[in-house]
Amino acid sequence: MNMNATDEINGLIQQLHAAPHKSVVAAAGGGSLGLAWLLAVPGASNTILETLVPYGRRSMIDFLGDEPEQYVSAATARDMARAAYRRGLSLREDDSPVVGVAVTATLVTNRPKRGDHRCFVAAWDAGQVLSYDLVLEKGARDRNGEEDVCSRLLLRAMAESFGVASEIPLGLTDNESPLFAATPHGSPVRRLLAGQISHVLAHPDGRLESEGRLDGALLPGSFNPLHQGHRELAQAAAGILSTPVVFELSVVNVDKPPLEESEILRRVAQFRGVGPVMLTRAETFHRKAQLFPGAAFVIGWDTAVRLVESRYYGDSRETMLKALADMWVGGSRFLVAGRLDGQQFNGLSDVPIPAGFESLFAPIPESTFRLDLSSTELRRSQG
Repeated sequence: MNMNATDEINGLIQQLHAAPHKSVVAAAGGGSLGLAWLLAVPGASNTILETLVPYGRRSMIDFLGDEPEQYVSAATARDMARAAYRRGLSLREDDSPVVGVAVTATLVTNRPKRGDHRCFVAAWDAGQVLSYDLVLEKGARDRNGEEDVCSRLLLRAMAESFGVASEIPLGLTDNESPLFAATPHGSPVRRLLAGQISHVLAHPDGRLESEGRLDGALLPGSFNPLHQGHRELAQAAAGILSTPVVFELSVVNVDKPPLEESEILRRVAQFRGVGPVMLTRAETFHRKAQLFPGAAFVIGWDTAVRLVESRYYGDSRETMLKALADMWVGGSRFLVAGRLDGQQFNGLSDVPIPAGFESLFAPIPESTFRLDLSSTELRRSQG
């Protein structure tokens, strides 16, 4: 690479490092030169949260969570970029925009290849996924030459997603032309219902953030409607835990059909100006704990009773104990508020906690919180 080309690449990377974006970059089969370029220019810590090279089969499966149908394909590049994006969300320490960038390629090796030499690049951000598909002309370059082109394409996709103008040439032959596509993600709620994402954070201003970071404890509920008891319980729990409390609404239910998008948005609208609400597909506490390891959950007495009853685990005490053990090992904790049941007020002391799991639960004293409101009664009173 000549000096002018080096200056062009370094200049672009300097612009990337000056942008507010954070990224995780994954490369398999190609693009490793691009990783080196990004890390060699001062300021990389402003941009790069992590670089990954899932080259081996088991490494790729661990990164994606499943084995891809093809290791070098447009679909795998997008899946890698999405996994990198999710990884970036978990690693960022502020509200910087996150981009997951990925390359998967089959380039010149020390043995002849019957198929095309190809490079797939994808960049995944909160709003869309950008993808490039380039078939390289066989025999036009050696390994280093093909690696150079693939790495330039990586930088171009990254710049496009960052909103940075990229003028670096790709160095293509007359027989090469990358295919480009920009695909919007669509509504975060629709993507959640379709199982494409695991959770959506609805901010108090109404903004929906796909797989936004949890900052605090969770107070799960159906919130139909949101009422004073929910708000005061969240406030009491925040004081005890010394951490913010985020409401959590699962859009799927064990015994009912999934909520429709319009109903989800109606319930979310109740939280405008009140606080954030996390939308999930986690219908059980075991799933919630897996989705948010180490989180504290704020629950009522009646929910705590169901949490330790075998009939909610397929009538298997062994399954129930294993779920409790998994949650305990994962760092979950349950803060339990008392509730009125008929004429009797019950608290944590009335929950039949299995021996050995007492430390998984802590009480909210009645003197700190008690408000005898029922969502069912409120719905009845509202007609």
